[in-house]
Amino acid sequence: MSNRVDPNLIKELREYGLKDAGKCYNCGNCTAICDLSTPENPFPRKMVRYVQLGQKEKILKSPEPWLCYYCGDCSIRCPREADPGETMMVLRRYLTSLYDWTGFSKKFYTSEKFETTAVAAIGILVGLGMIFWGIANHAMIDWKHADVSSVWSTAGMEIADLVMASILSFFLLTNLFRCVKLVMGDYFKKVPLKMYYEEFKYLLVQFATQKQFDGCKTKGNRARWIAHLAIMTGYATIFLLVVVFLNGLPFMGINFLKFQRGWASMGHVNEISIFNPLRLLGYYSFFALMYGTSYVIYSRLKKTAPQFKNTHSTDWMFLILLQATAITGILINLGHIFNWVFFSYAIYVIHMMVAIPMLVLEVPFAKWAHLAYRPVVLMLMKVKGRYISEYEEIKGAVLEPEVAL
Repeated sequence: MSNRVDPNLIKELREYGLKDAGKCYNCGNCTAICDLSTPENPFPRKMVRYVQLGQKEKILKSPEPWLCYYCGDCSIRCPREADPGETMMVLRRYLTSLYDWTGFSKKFYTSEKFETTAVAAIGILVGLGMIFWGIANHAMIDWKHADVSSVWSTAGMEIADLVMASILSFFLLTNLFRCVKLVMGDYFKKVPLKMYYEEFKYLLVQFATQKQFDGCKTKGNRARWIAHLAIMTGYATIFLLVVVFLNGLPFMGINFLKFQRGWASMGHVNEISIFNPLRLLGYYSFFALMYGTSYVIYSRLKKTAPQFKNTHSTDWMFLILLQATAITGILINLGHIFNWVFFSYAIYVIHMMVAIPMLVLEVPFAKWAHLAYRPVVLMLMKVKGRYISEYEEIKGAVLEPEVAL
């Protein structure tokens, strides 16, 4: 294995938010008190040491940054105030940029100006596109009822959703493939596909429950886990409704669930009961996102815990876009219910100007990508451990007598 030293690694990582890793003198206290560290994958001491020694290639292949949920215990108890938890967070940003073959992630994480400009540019283009689309269909616009489908056709929005889903899937899956290949290393070709398939359920459980996060026993971690789970489930619900399922749920003025075809037009929300499960999912998304993001915003402003002490620009962009998506979404729903026609159409455009940049840019390239990488890496560690246990240990036991001879 190559063991080249990159003398500029610490300097490079400072662009991602690294501050105090140089203070660490390798006492190992952080690893000893970490509830999630294991003999097979010890952290954060090992990763901090890699940073100090310029071991870029080893970091690139390391799963440990994704096994850390930043409970902050290691940072609280560090005798040198080296903030190892924040170093792990920096490494997650760094790895996200290394997995991304396009280079966008690196620009998002190292240039606040680039991220802001990219989000604003996409948002403005979406807004202009929606306005010109509406002008082209002006003869069909219903000014008596709040019906967005009269301005932006359901068929057209479905095509736009498919295009967006394709773009998202391409970038996210290709980056995930690079992650899997790097983390598995030599085991990438050894492990049979069947084993990945059999452990896929573990990935789904970790994604849906963030169960590993709750394994941190630090004081106050349960509240942070609930907020994290609320954000993840609230956003995942919107993501699935907007991108994966198409055509039918009119909660946020976007065509969702394809099996809902024919229920009602997007604008006529009053035709669907407020207790319809699909609308309830939309309301859950709103309240979950507002609770989770409000908790994190307050914590970051007040710096209530170590993980909120240092805030990267991408953290704020993530929170702002989330809240804006949730708020504009519920406003569309209210506009439909009370038949505020012009308000509904205007807020729908604003909603799309917020939601689409977040989906197209933030999901595959920035903060949201963590939601994909973490459960995938957790599954990979389970697969790798199982393969070693079932194949390599058995093989070693068989060969041992021959070696002895």
